[in-house]
Amino acid sequence: MIVLLKRYRMFLVFSCVGIALLILAPDTGKKAIAVTKDNVLEMLTFLPPIFVLLGLLDVWVDRETMIKYMGANSGFRGMLLGFILGSAAAGPLYAAFPMAGVMMKKGARLLNIFIFIGAWSSTKIPLIMFETATLGFRFMALRLIFNIIGIFIIAKVLDAEARKVVLNIPDN
Repeated sequence: MIVLLKRYRMFLVFSCVGIALLILAPDTGKKAIAVTKDNVLEMLTFLPPIFVLLGLLDVWVDRETMIKYMGANSGFRGMLLGFILGSAAAGPLYAAFPMAGVMMKKGARLLNIFIFIGAWSSTKIPLIMFETATLGFRFMALRLIFNIIGIFIIAKVLDAEARKVVLNIPDN
């Protein structure tokens, strides 16, 4: 029972906050519950197909293939593949993390996973098309160039720091 309470403690805390809001400020409590309901329904529309795709990725792509194309020795090809996969993805950012977990389990290099997550969060093709239509080509191109540079810099820094932590390499 204690393990179950520990596992779901945040859910229980937020449920208590929601109930307290309903009692103390009914209008705010009703709005909070409505927003929570909308968010849960949105997640339920995205997560099942994502988990099906993750299952297929887990079964169809063997570890050796993942290591070959996105592993430690994949070089520029792995970074480019991570960037393309992230840019072509659809759905909210929270859908990228289970995918990154499967990639990690299959042996993808952290650098490529960080690039994948960065591309998913800021260089999606539908976002680029929307920005071009609403804000203009120049704005979209500038933002895209700076995002791509930022993604690669951040991914390199995170990968280097992760290697220090995992391999226990001291700072110079």
